[in-house]
Amino acid sequence: MTYEEVIFYVIAVPTVVGAIGVVTARNVVHSALFLILSLLSVAGIFILLSAEFLAIVQVLIYGGAVTILVLFAMMLTRVRDLPAALDGPQRPFAALAAGAFMAVSIFSMVSTDWPGETDKINVISIEQIGNDLFTTWAVPFEVASLVLMVALLGAIVLARGEEGE
Repeated sequence: MTYEEVIFYVIAVPTVVGAIGVVTARNVVHSALFLILSLLSVAGIFILLSAEFLAIVQVLIYGGAVTILVLFAMMLTRVRDLPAALDGPQRPFAALAAGAFMAVSIFSMVSTDWPGETDKINVISIEQIGNDLFTTWAVPFEVASLVLMVALLGAIVLARGEEGE
């Protein structure tokens, strides 16, 4: 086992722990904090893959802006702790869907021919990413920002309540 693999597993543990914490925490603020842990750990994996630009974007956009947006939306909509009993009739279907997703993920990981050396990976410059972002992908970039703004405005409208409240 090489030192890169050891570092990967050290970084992968908080990623998985954070992801599990997001879906199992009863308090929504704790879920958001677990989300931050998971997203920052993914940024560490990007650094391990020599994708520094993606790591910076992961920290700034997802770890910072999106998580703060989620926290503001939760505060504005007055989200409370989850009820104690979340079991419902859909639980077997959820378990089946999760098992199918895990089987497909494991199959795709095993059947993919992963490059063993980084020399085989195409390196893209930050200048090329910037050009593509503001030419080819400008419309989807703006649509994503519009969706985030609509989500925040919707949270504000829901938080205001009705006239009689």
